[in-house]
Amino acid sequence: MNFIKNLNALENGSIRSANFIDGKWIANTEVKQLILEAFKAGVLKEENGFVDKDTLMPQKFSVDRGIRIVPGGTSVRRGSYVAKGVIIMPPSYINVGAFIDEGTMVDSHVLVGSCAQIGKRVHLSTAVQIGGVLEPVGASPVVIEDDCFIGAGAIIVEGIVVKKRAVIAPGVILSKGIPVFDAVNERVLEKGEPIPENAVVVPGNRPISKNLSWANGQNITLQCAVIIKYRDDKSDAALTLEESLR
Repeated sequence: MNFIKNLNALENGSIRSANFIDGKWIANTEVKQLILEAFKAGVLKEENGFVDKDTLMPQKFSVDRGIRIVPGGTSVRRGSYVAKGVIIMPPSYINVGAFIDEGTMVDSHVLVGSCAQIGKRVHLSTAVQIGGVLEPVGASPVVIEDDCFIGAGAIIVEGIVVKKRAVIAPGVILSKGIPVFDAVNERVLEKGEPIPENAVVVPGNRPISKNLSWANGQNITLQCAVIIKYRDDKSDAALTLEESLR
């Protein structure tokens, strides 16, 4: 029954499903394996009109936890950590193994996937999708570091790391298969390279491969992401959150 201690430790933040080691985010394979054991050990249970494994039923919240969850269909699964000062707007879903640090805003229709790591004072805007990964256990999760702003409808998957204070504009899709062009430094980020600190990333398009002549003749383009600038005082002012909402 080690998985029970594991889930409790995940919920109180004493362990994490990924850790920052020697400058890189590394999956905690032992923890992820115990999460998988919780799935295997569970049996189906009905509660409040839904059915899930009894080992992973949603958490319950009280005022003393210091977390604000607005009514309307939000679910925080067993084995995820939500720090004091977090605000969760409905409906949102936070999956097992996820970590959400202090002062973060989880807006409506947000998904935080299994083992995703969300830093302090992050704003996950409406309909943001943060991908999760349990298997393979060695796969690194999506990480959003402190003070990032993730715009409405952005999708971040496949272990992408977004470094501190970065801004991801609405509608941006970040995955290992979508190139990121740094228009400021005139380079293309390496596959899987983190989004740099303070980067402001917007949606873009690029020409299709020159080898596909028919597609080029149709003026077909492919999606990409573009670092259009790096944060300054003006962009910081535009991103200031209303304290009254907290």
